[in-house]
Order: sequence, then structure tokens, then C-alpha cells
Amino acid sequence: MLPLRDELPTRRVPIVNYLLIATNILAFLALKFSVFWAGVAPTRVVLGYGLVPARFWSDPSGDAITVLTSMFMHDPTGWGHLAGNMLFLWIFGDNVEDAIGSFRYVFLYFGAGLLAALIQAAVLPGSLIPMVGASGAISGVLAAYGLLYPRSPITVLNPVLPLWLFFGPLLVLPAWLIIAEYFVGNLFRGVLTIGAREGGVAFFAHVGGFVGGALLLRVLRPNRNRDDYDKWSGWRSPPRARRIQVQRRW
Repeated sequence: MLPLRDELPTRRVPIVNYLLIATNILAFLALKFSVFWAGVAPTRVVLGYGLVPARFWSDPSGDAITVLTSMFMHDPTGWGHLAGNMLFLWIFGDNVEDAIGSFRYVFLYFGAGLLAALIQAAVLPGSLIPMVGASGAISGVLAAYGLLYPRSPITVLNPVLPLWLFFGPLLVLPAWLIIAEYFVGNLFRGVLTIGAREGGVAFFAHVGGFVGGALLLRVLRPNRNRDDYDKWSGWRSPPRARRIQVQRRW
């Protein structure tokens, strides 16, 4: 299921989330056009600054920087990898930062990203394929959102075409359902990729980041709960008035 927006406004400007999105976009543009400004092909930059499990385990201290640099790199051959990750971060990150505060949000994001990288590298320790992307850290953000706002209404693209006749192309579903589907789907596909020799999606990075986000939230969450938000109340398509209101907010 592809989420498109939520209906939960923030109470303060999510400056850290904006900075993370901007940094990821700028890093992607620098990588994609590195051959023009630095004379280096993007694939060579990915190999040098992406997290390569076999190289990391052979020299953890010397290669530790790639745990960080890989979190801000995305597949330079297209825009889909970056666009998908930034869409998830845009929808869910602002509310998590709003709930736990900007300082704690920084720790949650990078802590989840660190655990994601280490788990993926531990599952495939001999892999020579560089791992890049912010999805491990963003998975931790998803876990935190699901725990904080499990019944928050999320507008998604209707994944079942015949249901378009009854509900239209969009559906409103509870956050817990969408996020649970994300976690279970990545865990299942990750198990299927164990032992694979070819590159692809780092599913265990998603699982590791998700677990990291859930654990870190218990440590970083402030001693206050936010319960003043509209909760999902049933299967429906997005009301027209609510859709217009959200579009104005965007």
C-alpha cells in the first residue's frame, strides 16, 4: 500500500525533518551529477561511500563512516528510490518529531539507521554489494509513528483495482494497518532473500530500522501523550472537504 498523506497537523515546525529531506535531496543530486562536477561516475561514488558488508567487517573502524554516508545516498540510476523514501519521511516524520521533540528525533532517526545498517550487514556479512538509502532510518520513523498514532487516518492508493468502482482510487486506512503491512512484508521478503547473491532491496535493513525505532521510542519518548487527534473510524474513501483542507496545508 502506497501512503499519500496523513491528516494529523503538527503543533510546531518540524525543522529537523525538513533538513533531513533537504539533505537527502542535495546528496542525491550531488551523487547523480558527480561525473559533471567531480569527473567521477556515480557508481564509483556509491561503491566508495555505500556500506559494503564484506569491506565493513574486514575493517569496522576504517569503514565506519560509510554507515553514515550510505544513509544519505540513493540509487543514482533513477528517481524512484529517493522519491519513495522522501514521501514516507514527509508524511510520517513531521508528526514523530512533533511528538518527541527535535533533539530526540535526531537520535531516533540516526539510531534506527545505524541499527538497520548493522543488521543488514550481519545477515549478509560476505556481500560485496554496496547498501545505500535512508529507508532503514525511515523504517524507524514508521515504527514510532505507528506506536504514537496507531489510529491516525492515512490516505493510500487503493491497491485493489476492482474496489475502485466502490471506493475510488483512494482509501483511508488506520496507520497501524499500513505500518504493520510494511513490517510484515519486509520481514517475509527479507527471509526469502537470505543467501541471494544478487543486489536488490535491503529488506533486513528495513526490519532492523523498524525494530530500532520501536525500541528507541520507549527511551526517547517524553512523559506526555498526545491524544487530541482525529482517529480512523471506519473504511471509507477520503471525504472531499477533508481532501481540500489537506491539499491547502501541503
